[in-house]
Parts: sequence; structure tokens; C-alpha cells
Amino acid sequence: MTPFTRLRATAAPLLRDNIDTDLIIRVEPLFGGVPRDELGSYCFESLRRLPDGSENPDFVFNQPAFRSASILLAGANFGCGSSREGAVWALMAMGVRCVIAPSFGDIFFGNCFQNGMLPVRLPREDVERLAEQAKADPAAGIEVDLERRTVTGPDGRALAFEISAVRREALLEGLDAISQTLKLKAQIDAYQARDAARRPWIYRFGD
Repeated sequence: MTPFTRLRATAAPLLRDNIDTDLIIRVEPLFGGVPRDELGSYCFESLRRLPDGSENPDFVFNQPAFRSASILLAGANFGCGSSREGAVWALMAMGVRCVIAPSFGDIFFGNCFQNGMLPVRLPREDVERLAEQAKADPAAGIEVDLERRTVTGPDGRALAFEISAVRREALLEGLDAISQTLKLKAQIDAYQARDAARRPWIYRFGD
């Protein structure tokens, strides 16, 4: 998993509340054999395209200034709905590494950390202020600093955000849940050795 330390990038404003995982990506591409790194073209498909299949010029990621945005400024309850990890995969395949929103769907929020994406909770008024700045000057960009736990907008104002120490460390080091567990391999092996000495019958497989 790619570590996340500091990101300075264009931020795309999509301040629509209750965007669910089905809107982020339909289930069909996830079960249709599309490789994970090619899911980006299916992300926000119903918003991205008009009924005739052409691009919707009003959709933010279709606008030249925001096509390569790596930060998404979103509305409340982003990623609600089904427990679809593919929603995170699709966003990342589109190039998004950080989503900033007032709140998130709980499962989506957890899935972000398992895949190297940083979800940042900020008060709505701060997200809206960042969105206005991003619209006014997309090239100015926004900086997200996980080490300092701050989001800095084009106006230079640093906004602090909260994140658990365990999740912060995992993102900084690029560790998923399995990798985090393997960091404790020495302790796990030592415990198993002590336990085998106390309860040898537990480890007598096939006797």
C-alpha cells in the first residue's frame, strides 16, 4: 500500500450530501472482470455521462481544471449505503487520494484506511470555504499534511483534523491490516511459544 504523508493537489468540489457507494460506482463493473486499476472510468458514471453517453460538462471531474484532481471536497455522509469497498478502489483509480467532508458512511470511512486513502472530517463551513477557494483558483491547490494533521487552503489557513494514532501510523507507513499485524510477529510468536508450553494439547494437530 502506498504511504500517505503529505499531498498538495487540485481539489475538486462536489458538495452534494448523501452520495452513496452505488453512485460512486455501480456493482456491475465490480463483478464484470474490470481490473481494479481501471475502475476510474466507471467512477461517478451516472453523474459523469449524459443519457447519450457523452460527457456531462457540468460534472466537476469533466471540467479541465479538475480532471486530474487528487483531493475531493464532498458533502455530508459521503460514502453511505452498502459496504462496497470498490467505491474506494474506483476513486483511487481515478486519482483521488484524499476525501474531505463533514462526515462519512462508517464502512466507507474504514475502507479508505485499508486502501491507502485518507478521509478527513472537517466542519461543513470549512469544507465550503475550501470549495469556494478551489473554484476561484483551482491551480492554487490544497495541502493535506498527515504528519501535522492539517489541511491548508489557498488562503494559507491551516485547519486541524483528528485521526486515530493507529490509523495515522498505518497510512504514514503504508500498512494495511495484515501488515500491521505482521509488525507484531515477534510478540505473536513469543505468545504462541508460551501458550504451547502451558497447553501443549492445543497444538497437537492430527494426533
